[in-house]
Amino acid sequence: APGEVIAAQSGAFERDPQESSTTDEELSRAGSPGSRGGSSSTTPDYGEKRLPQALIIGVKKGGTRALLEAIRAHPDVRAVGTEPHFFDRNYEKGLEWYRNVMPKTLDGQITMEKTPSYFVTNEAPRRIHSMAKDTKLIVVVRNPVTRAISDYTQTLSKKPEIPTFEVLAFKNRTLGLIDASWSAIRIGIYALHLENWLQYFPLSQILFVSGERLITDPAGEMAKVQDFLGLKRIVTEKHFYFNKTKGFPCLKKPEDSSAPRCLGKSKGRTHPKIDPDVIHRLRKFYKPFNVMFYQMIGQDFQWEQEESDK
Repeated sequence: APGEVIAAQSGAFERDPQESSTTDEELSRAGSPGSRGGSSSTTPDYGEKRLPQALIIGVKKGGTRALLEAIRAHPDVRAVGTEPHFFDRNYEKGLEWYRNVMPKTLDGQITMEKTPSYFVTNEAPRRIHSMAKDTKLIVVVRNPVTRAISDYTQTLSKKPEIPTFEVLAFKNRTLGLIDASWSAIRIGIYALHLENWLQYFPLSQILFVSGERLITDPAGEMAKVQDFLGLKRIVTEKHFYFNKTKGFPCLKKPEDSSAPRCLGKSKGRTHPKIDPDVIHRLRKFYKPFNVMFYQMIGQDFQWEQEESDK
């Protein structure tokens, strides 16, 4: 039963050493005016630095960068571009350090940051709750099978010498035993990680955004995000256009004053071809966890159905 597997697998989550870490220098630049880390340079550099009221806490390779870039187009949002990793790697530096990393905001503006590894960090829910128990949390989720392949693809681009996806995915290929301790697979067991968050935060404070719909209907997903944050729906269809080369939407500046913002060359990488049998086994592995996740949050992302349609 999935519950037993969850109990058996809920040991400490190890950070993937492949994940890029943000340096202190990048973070100090992040809070400075006019930097990419601050927010749009049209916002004047006054106001004060505040701790974030909303966080994008996950998941890695789910679409968090796309979401952050889109929400930063809203005039009432200021966000750090770099990932502060405060609640997982920099917590001992203290809340003043964290506040200092934030851009300045005016009254009525929301301060935000995104660090996708928070969702899988055991201590993060307690630490965020102790900062402010009314913090709003956003989780971008994506079909765990494609998320795992995307995660592997990112690692492969940095370390071409690593074993194949098939080798890493199985404890025992002959028996078809999936290695759930490998972070690329483990991150996608959303029900397991969510259990940890629900001990500290009610579901009403967590918004689950579909990584798939961020691509097919970015304005629709952004409407939900803006409603959740209590913002006027300013980021709408007119902010997006579809980039056929990359295969996902790009953000237009609302006033069309400058070039559109597309995600960098590290996004939209071509995935390696994975043996269909491995995909099939992974789908079977994730299915009970997906169903449990849908039940926990009262929302069905239809990942199974979407796969069978192909």
